[in-house]
Amino acid sequence: MVALLAAATVSEAASARKVLILGDSLSAAYGIERQQGWVTLLDQELGEEIALINASVSGETTAGGRQRLPALLSTHQPEVVVIELGGNDGLRGYPLASIRKTLAELITLSQANGAGVLLVGMQIPPNYGQRYSSGFAAIYPTLAQEYGVALLPFLLDGIAGCPELMQDDRIHPNASAQATMAEAVKQALQPLLEP
Repeated sequence: MVALLAAATVSEAASARKVLILGDSLSAAYGIERQQGWVTLLDQELGEEIALINASVSGETTAGGRQRLPALLSTHQPEVVVIELGGNDGLRGYPLASIRKTLAELITLSQANGAGVLLVGMQIPPNYGQRYSSGFAAIYPTLAQEYGVALLPFLLDGIAGCPELMQDDRIHPNASAQATMAEAVKQALQPLLEP
């Protein structure tokens, strides 16, 4: 069961292995009911042996995640951290070097706390030109290789660009897309959860 606890959604059995999800609106079920979101769907599928702690906040940037992560790691001591951030930085045209640096800090903080990391990649429309959007998309595989972490290349693969799977803003997936997102994260996460 998912319950609200101190700004993070937690499903926690006493002996459960903890997975912290540090994300933005895509993981915070923006525009849909929380129970329809991919995190809740994945939580239900994984069962009681895995506790998903959803610390995602709509509008979150990498810098906001960097500010919150130390306390979340200290409080929850997760076995795995899922980092689903950067999209808002890219949509706001933040410098690519800054986004990359802050994502790297999120990875190293998690690793220093003994957690495995799943980095969830994002792509953005070419509002700031093709060079910027290509450079942005390349941040994720580059970091995953450099730090030896798991990578889900693009959370909205097969969803972005499909009007029937997107909300009216064309940025956020609707309820119909959430099961696909949950399955993609599950596939990327499973190797990190093997004994």
